[in-house]
Amino acid sequence: MLKRKEFILGAAVGLTFAAAATAGGVISWPGAQAQSVQAGRIVPSAGAAGLAFAPPQGAPLSFAQIFDQVAPAVVQINTETRIERPRGQGGAMQIPGIPFPVPIPPGARAPQGEDGADEDDAIEGRGAGSGFFISRDGFIVTNNHVIENAEKITVVLSDQRELSARVIGRDEATDLAVLKVDGDDFAFVAFEEQNEPRVGDWVIAVGNPFGLGGTATAGIVSARGRNIPVERSSNYVDFLQIDAAINTGNSGGPTFDIYGRVIGVNSAIYSPTGNSVGIGFAIPVSVAKPIVERLMRGEQIERGYIGAEVGNFGREFAEAQGLPSDTRGAYVNSITPGGPADRAGLEAGDVVLLINGERVVTGTELTRRVAAVEPGAALRLEILREGRRQTITARAGTRPSEAELNNRASSSDTGTADPTKPAAPSGEVVAGLNLANLTPALRQRYSIPADVEGVVVTGVARGGDRILTTSLGAVILQAGNRRVTTVEQVKAQVDAWRRIGRSTIFLLVWTPQGNAPVVLDLPEANN
Repeated sequence: MLKRKEFILGAAVGLTFAAAATAGGVISWPGAQAQSVQAGRIVPSAGAAGLAFAPPQGAPLSFAQIFDQVAPAVVQINTETRIERPRGQGGAMQIPGIPFPVPIPPGARAPQGEDGADEDDAIEGRGAGSGFFISRDGFIVTNNHVIENAEKITVVLSDQRELSARVIGRDEATDLAVLKVDGDDFAFVAFEEQNEPRVGDWVIAVGNPFGLGGTATAGIVSARGRNIPVERSSNYVDFLQIDAAINTGNSGGPTFDIYGRVIGVNSAIYSPTGNSVGIGFAIPVSVAKPIVERLMRGEQIERGYIGAEVGNFGREFAEAQGLPSDTRGAYVNSITPGGPADRAGLEAGDVVLLINGERVVTGTELTRRVAAVEPGAALRLEILREGRRQTITARAGTRPSEAELNNRASSSDTGTADPTKPAAPSGEVVAGLNLANLTPALRQRYSIPADVEGVVVTGVARGGDRILTTSLGAVILQAGNRRVTTVEQVKAQVDAWRRIGRSTIFLLVWTPQGNAPVVLDLPEANN
């Protein structure tokens, strides 16, 4: 069951650069040495001799030398773009996702022709982010969201020189991009490949927060392998979590270790305010380096694709379907019509257990396994359908752009009930829900697509689980481990679950926002 958390994922950016020079030889990470543990009071370290507030052994006295080494490789990235404005709005613009015109912000100017008339229905928008040189000859790494849709890109160096930049390549799925400026003698940093940062290791972020430029912040690696639920790039990136302050404008900058080596590309923050609260996310080098190298060579990043929206299938779902509690896999929420999965016979409600003989534990794992294959490759999927195992073979397609996938998701939102349309019948009470067979009148009232078949939720009865209170007009596609198209079929599944002593039942439910798995608490048998 998915529960929404209110938070703002603001564009952020941290920086840090790698490649501090060492006096010949390989830099090794400080190793942790085990010490004996004794009971009693813990006495803090006194620090270095003669210094009352000196850091303990192993902590840096200052980050100044590291900053001095890497700062010349960090750049500010300024962008100019066009924001569409509908005719007749006079000083207002339409922002995607907001249903009403928004006043033009201060500093944004409407383009004018020679006679003062608007040249088109757009205004000029400006943005700023960060980046860093990854080669002597002018290749720069940044975030895709920093330069996406930019018509003009200007790079400001640490010495305040301004250079025009062009996009060499970008990858929406990992939020990485590579720019190029003319020249062949730039200070640059390098990705650290030999050693992975540990939780607790120092990090330094250098970037352009709020357009201030040349800003350094320090902290530690707070966690590894973080997945950001609302970020599509989380399908392909296990983020580093850092507590070095990164804010709007830091996006695309590097995260450094205390030797000046790049260990990540700052990309996002987790915040209730939009500003730093000490939870930032950086794309690790293990993901960034191979993507950046391919983009520098001019390659297009292609990934395998089967056209299935998937999620995690864990203990709660397994128990609600009457399966062993340790059953794990990728739950198929929906299938893209006409896509590779649809042609292969994969269906919404299936649980993918294995792909090409390898176990699948989460939806993200399945997405990454599919993405790793070449388009056209065969994928052997072992699935669980209505409690029985079977195997199907799909041939991978080419994953569409993230913008196209987002447009598909937006177009699937058909809205909510229209009160001017025929009233919905109260229906029969089953498991605390008012249910009705799907009729043409209900399909019209709730704007249910023609290809959706199931049982309509028209209300929640007294004592029923309130989880679907805000989803009236939702359509139950699956109850327990069976597909359902009538109220009687839902009732039969509920009765069967009660007979074996279950207190919950699994439902796959269509909503205007897409299919969603739900675990429904079963009320007393008379409801």
